Amino acid sequence: TPLPSRRRGQYRCLILTAYFPFLSSLSVQMKLWNKYKVTSIPSLVFVDAATGKVVCRNGLLVVRDDPKGLEFPWGPKPFAEVVAGPLLRNNRQTTDISSLEGHYVGVYFSAHWCPPCRSLTRVLVESYRTVKESGQKFEIVFVSADRSEESFQQYFSEMPWLAVPYSDEARRSRLNRLFGIQGIPTLILLDTEGHMITRQGRVEVLNDPECRLFPWHPRPVLELSESNAVQLHEGPCLVLFVDAEEEGELEPAKELIQPIAEKIMAKYKAKEEETPLLFFVAGEDDMSDSLRDYTNLPEAAPLLTILDMSARAKYVKDVEEITPTVVETFVQDFLAEKLKPEPI
Repeated sequence: TPLPSRRRGQYRCLILTAYFPFLSSLSVQMKLWNKYKVTSIPSLVFVDAATGKVVCRNGLLVVRDDPKGLEFPWGPKPFAEVVAGPLLRNNRQTTDISSLEGHYVGVYFSAHWCPPCRSLTRVLVESYRTVKESGQKFEIVFVSADRSEESFQQYFSEMPWLAVPYSDEARRSRLNRLFGIQGIPTLILLDTEGHMITRQGRVEVLNDPECRLFPWHPRPVLELSESNAVQLHEGPCLVLFVDAEEEGELEPAKELIQPIAEKIMAKYKAKEEETPLLFFVAGEDDMSDSLRDYTNLPEAAPLLTILDMSARAKYVKDVEEITPTVVETFVQDFLAEKLKPEPI
């Protein structure tokens, strides 16, 4: 359907799908998958060609919800505007978005039919109560992906926070579009102004059961664990393997690469772009052993690697001594596409 004439020519958009028959280079395809965090297909991403910034990650929902293009160019709106309307409590009373003012907010995309969702909900209930009892202003808004009103009501009865009414499918869809939700459970954390803190609320909650790090701002370097290993599939990751069996022994490795990670994060934050590389340290444990086996890495330690799971590629720097200069050169060469990948 043609767009309304008053809007034509005002914006230029690229439409990117998860299948690129017109691109001859597989590496170019993988770069696009990584850049736009595509984790499932079909996937449709709208990009402003003038700036390169993402307009909307969930283009498929746009096509479904706005087939005539009346809301074009489908750019992101403030959370407060998208969530506006009545919110439910599990005692069947309602409130409005004024109850979120001045609060950190978790936007929780989940469903009763999803076993990982139910497992996370049990942990999240305890985390929610812990944060509230500490005196901090924190609220969660449940956005259901349940298959019926009955399932929604049953699941929501276990939750002490708020929810978008199940009957308000349009608002639930707009929230999915706003945050580009591609799978559940997903917990988005927002600051008191409605700006995103992290998309990795699930990982943060599982890694911090005592809520000491609330509101869970992104950390430059993570210690590889079962709960955060899922992030290895979200794009290229630098992983420094060291000969350490205890968590405390990983601190020197974290301190070595943290300034470099912080510099990368700050650079891309200033450009309002997502960081192109995540940073991990890994010791000697079953998780690290499994990762080495899966990616066919040597047993050496220390071992500096960049793993790109979606492209099934690895980059390995096997040297006797890992220094900040070695790490920074390795990172910059990767970002400049100077490194030759090995297959995973």
